[in-house]
Amino acid sequence: MKQVTVGMVGYKFMGKAHSQAYRELPMFFPDAPKPVMKTICGRDAAGVAEAADRFGWTRYVTDWRELLADGEIDLIDINAPSNAHKEIALAAAKAGKHVFCEKPLALTLADSREMLKAAEEAGIKHMVGFSYRFAPAVQLAKKLLAEGRLGEIYHFRAWFLQDWIVDPNFPLVWRLDKEMAGSGSHGDLGAHLIDLAHYLIGGMTEVVGMSETFIKERPIAASMTGLSASGDKDGPKGKVTVDDATLFLARFDNGALGSFESTRFAAGHRCTNSFEINGSKGSIKFDFERMNELQVYFTDDAEDVQGFRRVLVTDAVHPYMDAWWPAGHTIGFAQTFTHELLELMQALSEDRQPVPNFLDGVKCQEVLSAVERSIEERRWVRIAEM
Repeated sequence: MKQVTVGMVGYKFMGKAHSQAYRELPMFFPDAPKPVMKTICGRDAAGVAEAADRFGWTRYVTDWRELLADGEIDLIDINAPSNAHKEIALAAAKAGKHVFCEKPLALTLADSREMLKAAEEAGIKHMVGFSYRFAPAVQLAKKLLAEGRLGEIYHFRAWFLQDWIVDPNFPLVWRLDKEMAGSGSHGDLGAHLIDLAHYLIGGMTEVVGMSETFIKERPIAASMTGLSASGDKDGPKGKVTVDDATLFLARFDNGALGSFESTRFAAGHRCTNSFEINGSKGSIKFDFERMNELQVYFTDDAEDVQGFRRVLVTDAVHPYMDAWWPAGHTIGFAQTFTHELLELMQALSEDRQPVPNFLDGVKCQEVLSAVERSIEERRWVRIAEM
């Protein structure tokens, strides 16, 4: 397979990120199949027309069903709001199109399982958008763990902190509506932490959690794009139906303990997506706001030089970096999507399932749902119950 023709549903925050990745991929990874950006879809004709022109798509439509009817399109990219994922993915699988779907996979665990079943029965390739796996520093963390260089793992602690809705007059955007988003910080931010934990440490056995919605009502949004919105602070208000913050504890299959915190109310934190892992032979620390660095500590270092060292993951020895810039020249948020699409395009070419795929999306949804049940029933919940 030398090229993959793409039809994409969504054209705002994630649509822009995916479009840039499709454009970058053949420039920096020319051996991968080339994505052909044929058709972009959105409900607002004027908005999607502008996006098509700006992002580099050949044409635009306002009905996603047109993408499925196009025999030239191989891959359906779904980055519309979460409540649209299931219907589009099921129809795409039925039409025999490969699917790349943003996270969380669906609004509910049952829906995510239905999507996985449909994809497997159709025999299509499927991928879920956990882009943070593809930061080179996270890849290095995975390598150190896989090689046993941290020894027996005791702790995984992770936190994803943002502050973009601290202002109580920030409008009621779709991410604060349970019917559209499924959940708030838990499903949006916590899903990434859960996937990183699965990727780096493994499965979980049980969880216990708590959550809070600090601002119960907000002004109705007049317009919204990505994480920005406008509205009349003195106008009518609507109810916030998702969590503003969720915290939970977990036990892993391998005996390690985990702690997770996701919030949109951490003033001063724009995108603090971080984890720390402690083992018998050492520790590692990662913060996405410094995404080109991994903090590494080994217990067998000489006593006079013990301490965390900063590893700058820009040398060619680190994953993906030989395709980019000279050593010391960093990459950014957008490039995690380029690496993600590299995995997808290579998987299509090699006739294998990309990773992470819908199965990983379901496993994440199982933990999300178990935490929600724990909060509702005020008890530890085993993942096997879900």
